[in-house]
Amino acid sequence: MRKLLKSFKTEINPTEEQKTKIRKTIGTCRFIYNFYLAHNKKLHEDGKKFMSSNKFRIWLNNEYLPQHPEYSWIKEAYSKAVTQSVNNGQTAFTRFFNHESAFPNFKKKGESDVKMYFVKNNPKDCHCERHRIKIPSLGWVRIKEKGYIPTTKDGYVIKSGSVSIKADRYYVSVLVEVSDNKTINHFDEGIGIDLGLKDFAIVSNGRTYQNINKSAKLKKLERQLIREQRCLSRKYENLKKGDATQRANIQKQKLKVQKLHHRIDNIRTDYINKTIAEMVKIKPSYITIEDLNVKGMMKNRHLSKAVASQKFYEFRAKLLAKCNESGIELRVVDRWYPSSKTCHCCGSIKKDLKLSDRIFKCRCGYIEDRDFNAALNLRDAETYSIA
Repeated sequence: MRKLLKSFKTEINPTEEQKTKIRKTIGTCRFIYNFYLAHNKKLHEDGKKFMSSNKFRIWLNNEYLPQHPEYSWIKEAYSKAVTQSVNNGQTAFTRFFNHESAFPNFKKKGESDVKMYFVKNNPKDCHCERHRIKIPSLGWVRIKEKGYIPTTKDGYVIKSGSVSIKADRYYVSVLVEVSDNKTINHFDEGIGIDLGLKDFAIVSNGRTYQNINKSAKLKKLERQLIREQRCLSRKYENLKKGDATQRANIQKQKLKVQKLHHRIDNIRTDYINKTIAEMVKIKPSYITIEDLNVKGMMKNRHLSKAVASQKFYEFRAKLLAKCNESGIELRVVDRWYPSSKTCHCCGSIKKDLKLSDRIFKCRCGYIEDRDFNAALNLRDAETYSIA
């Protein structure tokens, strides 16, 4: 029986005192992250050696804080959360040095996703019951979705977690060690999935998943979001003209916009989760997808918004996690593989196929929907890599 680490995220209902402590800790983590970035940037400008996270913490505690008592409030925050924020800064620099990402940006208050990290140090930390969870430095915190996180009494172990704030709502995400004792009998046949903008996903078994962004509910929310953003913009313009009474109203309006963004994002994420659950439920022997060039697709200003709203990266990441959990092989075909231009019947490639051609017509007489033909070709692809 193998052990798996599975994450669970749910909303919590902390007290006012706990909310204050969470906000203070997150603010300290943001300050330390920015301080680490600025300090290494200054060292680079002075021609000095890069400072790792371990050396930075030693320098901060032994040299900087004793000489600057005005920053003593840093020690009031949960130490593991502060340590993790410095480690995140080093990870960002490492990715930059390895040419995997751009130079790290400073985190802004209210705009950047900063979390309060916690870890299990001793057996008394990180306990979970049906209706509450024990978090280091916070104590017992009530859970809104009772029974979602596996409880400690049932033998589950919480390794680590984080507390985050989004649209004035508080969430906890924990990493739980669970046992994998499932025996899954797969079908011999696999499936191919073609992702697109007209429809979200077309599966080789004939199933088509519509584009959730074209639904009436999301279109209504997006129109409402445009109105609220326009209202927020006008309040900023009035503030520039000298109307100081707009400051409190701006914060209220920003919260309205954040809540709408959060609701739209939740609807899209929920649709992705349900789509993946249906795909895995049929227990295929393998699933084949295409390695989409999302970064290149985003450069098209006419399609960038539609591509971003489809959340292709999140779909692939969650599909990979679900396949690993269910023991399904996830195959990834190269992005240059002509899945849409290849005839599934005779194998010839139609080089003059346009994006507007929604029906694939081959000289051999084969006529099929363009996306479904691509899904069949992905299913039968012989050159691929295992994700």
